[in-house]
Amino acid sequence: MISMDAEIGIIGGSGFYSLLENAEEIEMRTEYGAPSDKISIGMISGRRVAFIPRHGKSHRIPPQRVPYRANIAALNEIGVKRIIATNAVGSLKPEFRPSEMVFLDQYVNMTHGRDDTFFDNDIVVHVSSAEPYCEELRGLGANMADKLGIKYHKSGTIVVINGPRFSTKAESRMFSAQGFDTIGMTQYPEVALAREKEMCYASIALVTDYDVGLEGRSDIKPVSAEEVGNIFNDNVKLVKELIRALVPSVPKERSCKCKNALDGATFSR
Repeated sequence: MISMDAEIGIIGGSGFYSLLENAEEIEMRTEYGAPSDKISIGMISGRRVAFIPRHGKSHRIPPQRVPYRANIAALNEIGVKRIIATNAVGSLKPEFRPSEMVFLDQYVNMTHGRDDTFFDNDIVVHVSSAEPYCEELRGLGANMADKLGIKYHKSGTIVVINGPRFSTKAESRMFSAQGFDTIGMTQYPEVALAREKEMCYASIALVTDYDVGLEGRSDIKPVSAEEVGNIFNDNVKLVKELIRALVPSVPKERSCKCKNALDGATFSR
């Protein structure tokens, strides 16, 4: 029986189960409910890694109903300190092309109604979100993408919409005009909750489409669920290759600021 602990967590699609060696599944329940599915714990190059399929094994959970708090709490309970997330995102700029990867460094939250904090009791905590993604983990990912010859963007801002519907043309035009680079449905509150647990979080975002198309380009059509699935499935092998190479390069000790995210954050009188 494998030990119920892990140092690195991966959150992504069900296609990532094959990443882990000698994996076993554990069923967990947190004070915030059950995670999206059973957690797989196995090895990657001698490092103990846990995996959660964000939408469940059969992709049955829509983005607005993902149990984000339970997922992050469960990973935290088994000792995970660093999270590598994979996401399918739409592009809002011509230079962010389908099949390219983005190491996100900023997000804009446009969701509503999601349970987005662990601090909803009598303790008032204001966690800084100035740099929501782990700079150390992002840098390691970009360096590994360089070595593997993967086309990527070292930084990018994602606007997170509630879903499950895609944007209207007017909404997409507004997001583009604001200077946002990509659009998705699952980064928030996942990244914010990880910060509240002082966990490092990095996203490997795979561009799958041009959202509702590009102005003046009749050959680029609005996104469809089928298109997103096809592009992501075609590139999942490359994403897994990157993660397999990235995990053993992660230092045992953290030198980033994530581990001190709660320092001075509690507000009391």
